[in-house]
Amino acid sequence: MKPINSFQISFDSRSENESFARSAAGAFLLPLDPVVEEITEIKTAVSEAVSNSVIHGYRGGEGKIYMECEYSSDGRVRISIRDEGVGIENVEQAMEPLFTTNTDGERSGMGFTVMESFTDRLTVKSEPGKGTEVIMIKKLDVGYAE
Repeated sequence: MKPINSFQISFDSRSENESFARSAAGAFLLPLDPVVEEITEIKTAVSEAVSNSVIHGYRGGEGKIYMECEYSSDGRVRISIRDEGVGIENVEQAMEPLFTTNTDGERSGMGFTVMESFTDRLTVKSEPGKGTEVIMIKKLDVGYAE
């Protein structure tokens, strides 16, 4: 189904912008009249994707994160979070629960697992040296209220 509304934003790869991305997604989806659980799940998935870009994509350094969000009248939501960071060598391995490249012990390796559990479909596209795009699809129970 064709999207009826969309937005695109970019922001600096800074951990404090994670809350901005969460809020932007949540506010944008309000016309679909989501239940609290749906909006919480979407916001959590967005947080995980942005956090991955900041921590792993740019390794805490400077860069831009690009977020696109769209929805259709049947309640289908598509969110893309993209960076131009280091990329992922082995996406399949990176998506395994508890896998992490972070050796300081502060990361649990559950980011992709959380994103998968809170969305209906998760696609990860990545190329080493060129960045990563995470695409999340979720179908909300209630469609657009015109």
